[in-house]
Amino acid sequence: MGKMLAERGDFLEAESLLEPLANDYLEDKNYQQFIEVESVLLRIYGELERFDKINAAKERLQDLVIRSEFQLNSRMYYVLGVCAALKEQTDVAHEYFQQALKLGLDTNIKKDICHAIYGMAWVYRMREQYDNALKEIYNLQVFFELIDIPDLKVSSLILNGNILRSMGKYDQALDVYWQAYDLVKESKHLYMYIRLLFSMGYTYLLQGETSMGKVYLNLAKRSIDPKNNIFMGNAIDRVMDKYADISESEFDLVLDEEAHQLLEKKKGKVDFKSQFILLDLLKLFMSQPGQVFSKEALVEKVWKQEYDPRVHDNKVYVTIKRLRKLIEPDYDRPKYIFRSKQGYYLNKSAKVMVHH
Repeated sequence: MGKMLAERGDFLEAESLLEPLANDYLEDKNYQQFIEVESVLLRIYGELERFDKINAAKERLQDLVIRSEFQLNSRMYYVLGVCAALKEQTDVAHEYFQQALKLGLDTNIKKDICHAIYGMAWVYRMREQYDNALKEIYNLQVFFELIDIPDLKVSSLILNGNILRSMGKYDQALDVYWQAYDLVKESKHLYMYIRLLFSMGYTYLLQGETSMGKVYLNLAKRSIDPKNNIFMGNAIDRVMDKYADISESEFDLVLDEEAHQLLEKKKGKVDFKSQFILLDLLKLFMSQPGQVFSKEALVEKVWKQEYDPRVHDNKVYVTIKRLRKLIEPDYDRPKYIFRSKQGYYLNKSAKVMVHH
């Protein structure tokens, strides 16, 4: 019942039910059930920002270990890792999750292995070691082919999306969030739904799609109970406050997809009507500023053709040149479209916004 309340976002009521239950399990020395309940309570404490209770939980777990009343297993190390991660002690958390993974592999308990891998990915993201985080997510996906853990699968997809968002890969992040959304629809897990709304809204804002981002964030805001969802409520407020006063004048490039028009800070309006290839090329660049697109990738994504250097090399060169002439305030000194050895890209520092 307590876990169901937590899934629904009723953290205060869940806390009141689960804390006595955890104490009962501890008194009865039913340590396995105690750890399962404690794991749920830690998520609740994190959402309610009860850092004193997170500390108390960690001390209680460590006391169990010191008194040797409980044989250390993968699940225990995972819960200790969660305690450390919630306190942003990433080095300590990493050690605990590594130990959890080792014991999980030794005992071949796939559920424990999956939780440990998730913990590793979580810590790597906190450390901004995104490539390592994605490797752990991939490992987790392999295990999900062998075992079904619905809540962890959704959480891992949200984490995957968050990692991609941190890497500036907004389109990929949104694709992953939509995968998570399909699973949440089946599970009817309200809190996961709110997490998704927030993650998607934040990603749209970072992508420059301010209107869309605010829609999702407002939906997330309306879906929460401020008393029950303190952490998420604060996160939403911080993002909404940061982007509350954003106006188009703050952006270098503002694209109106429906009107086929671009607003460049110095040049003003640039019309892309009947110039569909140029528009698609610009949309691609604006979707991921700083992302280098090879000629092969451009041909595949913009022209929807298989790359042939005899056909496409000059076509790409000429099209890039035309795009520069349209959007660059000074064609001889480009500030937006650049070329590298690997391909072409939009200046990462360019502030862009896209209206769908």
